[in-house]
Amino acid sequence: MIALDLDNTLLNSKMEISDMNTKILKKLHKQGKKIVLCTGRPINAIWDWLNQLGLMSEDDYSVNFNGSLIVHNIDKKPLMADGMKRTHFKNLHDFCVNNNFPLDILDFSGLYPISDLPISGYEKRFGTSLRAAHTPFSKLPEVDYSKAVICTEPATIDQIVKTLPKQLKEDFHIVRSQPMILEFLKPGIDKGSALDLLLSHFEWTRENLMTFGDAENDLEMLASAGIGVSMANGTPEAKQTANHVTALDNNHDGVADFLETYFATND
Repeated sequence: MIALDLDNTLLNSKMEISDMNTKILKKLHKQGKKIVLCTGRPINAIWDWLNQLGLMSEDDYSVNFNGSLIVHNIDKKPLMADGMKRTHFKNLHDFCVNNNFPLDILDFSGLYPISDLPISGYEKRFGTSLRAAHTPFSKLPEVDYSKAVICTEPATIDQIVKTLPKQLKEDFHIVRSQPMILEFLKPGIDKGSALDLLLSHFEWTRENLMTFGDAENDLEMLASAGIGVSMANGTPEAKQTANHVTALDNNHDGVADFLETYFATND
């Protein structure tokens, strides 16, 4: 199983999967390797890339919302959905109110920009693939939610990370997925835990897993894999956690270069 983060890993800076990356992944998929996209996005936001890679067979799955959802690609049915209720976010909402921070809360299909707080940049970045309903926190529906995000200037996120209350660290698994995005997940939920479940579904172990990532929200899956691969453009933490680092970055087919070299040597 080859599990790949998207932003700054499989995707280049133009938000594209290159021809070379597409070619090698389609080749390995045809050989029987399971190719799993692992992302903070919902499946609708990655649908074109799934089709580009031909990941529409009966055994094809994706990991979404940074591990809180595993989806069967061809029919979009969940293999696993592990969410939170509105009350779980009360302390986080209070923190944002007290500090005038924006907040977005996501269920498993849509986005709720919290309208009693400042406008967030998250909808502008990802809203085209999500149903968005601007809602005050007190009016959020009683459904299961996948995560919350604070999306603002990187310098503000830097400050938030330094000043997060202890209670929020206990309430959530908190990861910085991009310089401007801080994500709040259910404790115990991450890409690595989701991949463990998917491996179990196929009666495989972590020794059957190769992962590619670059950032804080990829650390668990880099650590849990038999072959964990950080991108050359990855953070220092990603490179320290992985047991391999690509020779090339995400803008120069780093994934394809590593895969071609690895399987030429080990097959």
